[in-house]
Amino acid sequence: MENWLDKIKEAAEIIAAAGALLICAGAGMGVDSGLPDFRGSQGFWSAYPPYRKLGLDFYDLANPEWFTSDPALAWGFYGHRLNLYRRTVPHSGFALLRQWAAAKSAGYFIFTSNVDGQFQKAGFDTELVNECHGSLHYLQCLANCSDSIWPAADLAIVVEEESMRAQPPLPACPDCGRLARPNVLMFGDWNWLPGRSREQQRLFQNWLAGSTDRKLAVVECGAGTAVPSVRRLSEQLLTRPGTSLIRINKNEAEVPSGQVGLAGSAWTVLHAIEKELTG
Repeated sequence: MENWLDKIKEAAEIIAAAGALLICAGAGMGVDSGLPDFRGSQGFWSAYPPYRKLGLDFYDLANPEWFTSDPALAWGFYGHRLNLYRRTVPHSGFALLRQWAAAKSAGYFIFTSNVDGQFQKAGFDTELVNECHGSLHYLQCLANCSDSIWPAADLAIVVEEESMRAQPPLPACPDCGRLARPNVLMFGDWNWLPGRSREQQRLFQNWLAGSTDRKLAVVECGAGTAVPSVRRLSEQLLTRPGTSLIRINKNEAEVPSGQVGLAGSAWTVLHAIEKELTG
């Protein structure tokens, strides 16, 4: 316990001394808000029992081929998640991160593999979020009739809970009338339109370039090794002088030498750091 408390103190010192804050997040960030943990088939199936009967896990379903072979099944999976994300209230750890970010002279940025839109919902500036895998709150044409990406704000998906199948009408492209799909990068996805995420990436790189003279604190929450996009970025940034990494992860808190790894949920660890910051 003493070792954990020492690490909490070190994390608080890093955040207090930083002039810029990068918040990185994976799926574990949303678990404290009540979002399901998709770690392993059992965790996924406990959240979605109908898929157990079908023998389909998260990795099977997060495949764009379903939109062609069984659109109702595909939109049942993504429509149910979209409805869940709309209902979910971000946990208070998000507010702590906003508070820390607001105090930084060079500001902050968010880098996340999550497609749930929870950072925007928690009040973070939409121009300061880089969603590297896209967002479930945006759509694109399945047939790629154009490069258009449009908001799903007016979309209503009705999902039959027993079968997890979406009821008609299914979302359609406003340009060509064919089936629409989420602007989310899936597994083996060659038709994802990256335009929106690339623009976010451009803004992120500009922010990084403009804050090179400040100490950078990278606070990474709930980013595992199964989809390593976030962890890879966090560690790449350690080559930049004055950068420190605080990795918060319930099961995979290992860090490169000299960095701070804290085993625990995002909510628990963020509140412990805040307690240290406020004395």
